[in-house]
Amino acid sequence: MKVLCIGVGNELRGDDVVGRLAVRLLRYQPLPDTTFIEATGEGAALMEAWAGSDTVFLIDAVSAGQPSGTIYRFLAHSQTLPAQFFSYSTHAFSVAEAVEMARVLGQLPTHFVIYGVEGENFTAGASITPSVEKAVHEVIRQISAEIQALHHS
Repeated sequence: MKVLCIGVGNELRGDDVVGRLAVRLLRYQPLPDTTFIEATGEGAALMEAWAGSDTVFLIDAVSAGQPSGTIYRFLAHSQTLPAQFFSYSTHAFSVAEAVEMARVLGQLPTHFVIYGVEGENFTAGASITPSVEKAVHEVIRQISAEIQALHHS
């Protein structure tokens, strides 16, 4: 089974780096048959990236008004994503919209898990906040465990 991990974010906007950082660190985990991609979060490019994949994990920063570092897990293949979580996106066609478009077109991966980490500071030039950086390590632990479980099922 091949797995695709997509880290979404902008490393120049503080906590928005979360997805990219997670994927960079996941590369060091012993995860068989796993491909890693960093992306800006532009919807059409994301749809193209996951096209033909059966199992996808996507990590992105979210803004839902909860404490920074809060981790959300969505089963995109079976539930609608809350669009407001990705409302700060600089792209007109966001992650949530790309997922819903792929669902309508019948192009959603069979197993599609999205991890969102609540950000605090998305200011240009800011560093990642400590609570978000801590959450990244927990997301890595969870995704690694899920991928290992998929390969052993």
